Amino acid sequence: MPAGGHEGRPHKVYMRSTTLTKPEEAARIGDGGRGGGGFQRSGFGGGEGWGDFRVPERTYRLGMWFALTGIVMLFAAFTSALVVRKGMSFDWVPVRVPRILWLNTFVLLTSSAALELSRRSLRAGTAKAFTRWLAAALVLGLGFLAGQLIAWRELAARGIYLASNPGSSFFYVLTAAHGFHLLGGVVALAYVVFRARPIALGEARRTPLDVTAIYWHFMDALWIYVFFVLMTYL
Repeated sequence: MPAGGHEGRPHKVYMRSTTLTKPEEAARIGDGGRGGGGFQRSGFGGGEGWGDFRVPERTYRLGMWFALTGIVMLFAAFTSALVVRKGMSFDWVPVRVPRILWLNTFVLLTSSAALELSRRSLRAGTAKAFTRWLAAALVLGLGFLAGQLIAWRELAARGIYLASNPGSSFFYVLTAAHGFHLLGGVVALAYVVFRARPIALGEARRTPLDVTAIYWHFMDALWIYVFFVLMTYL
């Protein structure tokens, strides 16, 4: 009798079935199971990528509005602190706002107008005008920042510094906070200028331009508010 006591019992043979994967399915699996989709390599969902998935433009717009809401809250807090500090202060010294701020305001308004003219030129299909107005908006934005530095130097020449008195402190803080945020807009605008040709030719999405325009116009309106606060409370 064979060892193990299995005499007379039939042997069962187990066979493992193998299913071949089609090349198309393997490619989909390699792409993360999205059926060929995936995030594209170009920053704002540009032309070439790993698939046909694109982040919707409304997602960028929504993110931008969330960021702008935070900026509004920041400057609202600065304004509240200024009003309270001036109301309970015995050492408040009025600060004569430099005249160049009027010119800076005009420059920034002109920059927003140039940006809108560039967008209209893009819709009209005029690539050269689009690029020209876009570059003008960037140059005017840099001119505004240069004008703010001149305003600070004028105050310093008068012996008014950040810690001179509460009024001067708020002047420097408000203008510096706005200038810092505007600098971010200048960087974004420079990126759009760099991508102007692909955008004009339809080889890249215009989402960076539209989102940057929202931010830039907001910075314009925010400066009008800051300028009003400076003229009213300082």
